[in-house]
Amino acid sequence: MQQISTTDYHTAGEPFRIVVAGLPPIPGDTVAERRSIAIGTGGATSPRPGALDDVRRLLTREPRGHAGMYGGFVVPPDDGGAHFGVLFWHKDGYSTACGHGTMALGAWAVDTGLVAAPDDGTALVRIDAPSGRVSATVHRSGGRTTAVTFRNVPTRVLARGVGLTVGGRPVAVDLAHSGAVYAALPAAALGLSVVPDRLAELTAAGRDVRAALEGHRALAEHRDGVYGVILYDELPDTPAGPHQRNVTVFADGQVDRSPCGSGTSARLALLADEGALGGERTLRHDSVIGTAFTGRVRGRRDGGVVTEVTGTVHRTGEHRFVLDPEDVLGAGFLL
Repeated sequence: MQQISTTDYHTAGEPFRIVVAGLPPIPGDTVAERRSIAIGTGGATSPRPGALDDVRRLLTREPRGHAGMYGGFVVPPDDGGAHFGVLFWHKDGYSTACGHGTMALGAWAVDTGLVAAPDDGTALVRIDAPSGRVSATVHRSGGRTTAVTFRNVPTRVLARGVGLTVGGRPVAVDLAHSGAVYAALPAAALGLSVVPDRLAELTAAGRDVRAALEGHRALAEHRDGVYGVILYDELPDTPAGPHQRNVTVFADGQVDRSPCGSGTSARLALLADEGALGGERTLRHDSVIGTAFTGRVRGRRDGGVVTEVTGTVHRTGEHRFVLDPEDVLGAGFLL
């Protein structure tokens, strides 16, 4: 009987399931190579899933998971400069970047003692992701984690005002790469607002935008194409800076319950490009469920902006999942 052990967290409402035991060997010399191997031998593009992908499917499908589940396989780092590496996954396959997952991994590394942390102060957790080296600064007070700050790889604006027709409406979409490619546009451009009652329409719109951008010349260097579509509302500025509410639709119609960590990095780069952010100005970025991240631009590097995104992380449980060989549903199902 197969057994998989996990520790689960949520970052501002978005789940992140960390596999701590039960994984098969994961070949490859780097995190990026391991992801490529996983996709080639057992990812969404393979008709014959391998043992690693069996675990992903088991944890993202009912009855053990759900279509909105997200998680990571902890793997060795690329070198001694990081504490560990990670392969990010969701119901459709393996992503190159995940800000909310990086934040959850930071909290997990401190909770497990993998990275030492003071009762009061901060601890820096360095993680190798497929997109590059990222970090999570874990903020502590009274022996508890109070927040986590995600520092991303440099984020670059790819294109502004890309003209599309979505749902019969002409719209202009901005593109940025923040470890993965995100497309952003105001929800109002499609006659929508970012509220739970419009979630089905927002999800459909995100899928339509992603499909309309397939093969666009601005994505020529990015073979994975658009990963997420950010639909946002402009809200009145706070004293610290801009205030927006968003929903990010990623992969094949999956919805981020948090304000989206890597997506927030993309918004920060676009706002900085507009002159709306700089210095100590801060973006308050709300999610569709009302949780919030704050984000700042911390400088420039390698042709992009360095961003930091801060939010809350909480552990939700520890689990031992089993797969009975007599279970006719096997790894489960998606509805």
